[in-house]
Amino acid sequence: MDLRRLTCFLAVADELNFSRAAQRLHMSQPPLSQQIRLLEQEMGAQLFERSRRAVTLTPAGLLLQEKARQIVELHQQAGELVRMAADGLAGRLRIAFTASVPLFDAFSAMLRKFRSRHPLVELDLQHMTTGEQIAALTAGHIDIGFMRPSPAFRIPVPIREQTLWRDELMLALPASQATTTTNDQPVALSRLADQPFVLHPAVLGGGLHEHILALCSEAGFVPRIAQPARETSTMLALVAAGLGLSIIPSVYERVCPPGVVLRPLADATRHSRIALVSMQQAPSPCVQMFWQLLR
Repeated sequence: MDLRRLTCFLAVADELNFSRAAQRLHMSQPPLSQQIRLLEQEMGAQLFERSRRAVTLTPAGLLLQEKARQIVELHQQAGELVRMAADGLAGRLRIAFTASVPLFDAFSAMLRKFRSRHPLVELDLQHMTTGEQIAALTAGHIDIGFMRPSPAFRIPVPIREQTLWRDELMLALPASQATTTTNDQPVALSRLADQPFVLHPAVLGGGLHEHILALCSEAGFVPRIAQPARETSTMLALVAAGLGLSIIPSVYERVCPPGVVLRPLADATRHSRIALVSMQQAPSPCVQMFWQLLR
């Protein structure tokens, strides 16, 4: 269906006068009449009743008037959205984050600020480990990542990254064990070599899991994982149940369940960080808008 013919039809339908409709469209009356005839042929129905005194819509014309107006408005809206998307003001932004990221107040504040500035940008949020984010970025499956890389991890060259927040890794142990084996002083991991641990599986833990293994290796042992747990909340519940010790980021202090006590670690590399990442080359306008929040 020719959009120009629909625009001509709507002008005549609104004015019910071919002369005024032609003036409104900045064209002469004969080409306008030709466009209406072609539209009637295309639709297979008469759209106007014409007489010397008046022009009126036929029942078919009344029905088309409603639909034609919707089509023209949708076309205008689509064009506006495309232009806004080119400027980063509309579109879709795919964001991935590690499990601890939503616990940082700054994360929700950042998303809230972006939504208020760009309400037409759809945010697609999903949980991924650090390793999964790197793979998803390079494959083009996500646009932005919030990851927790291990100290030994090196961001690949095609990826842009900036450290956002820092916390530190802490020892999580059952409250009953804390009262008998530790005090408020930092705990040396070497003292815990014979203890069972509750940790994320290696395939899920990503950067955090690598960091913990590196800490234990520096302390001279490989942690004996008595119980793997996919979610940190599950891991903490198992610690409270006495199934083993764990090592978690300090940001989890705010959601630590009863029966679990957190103690600082004495190791120098206990500090951890959250980094924002995206691809270096040709980021979408929406990605550029998100990075501008950091400025």
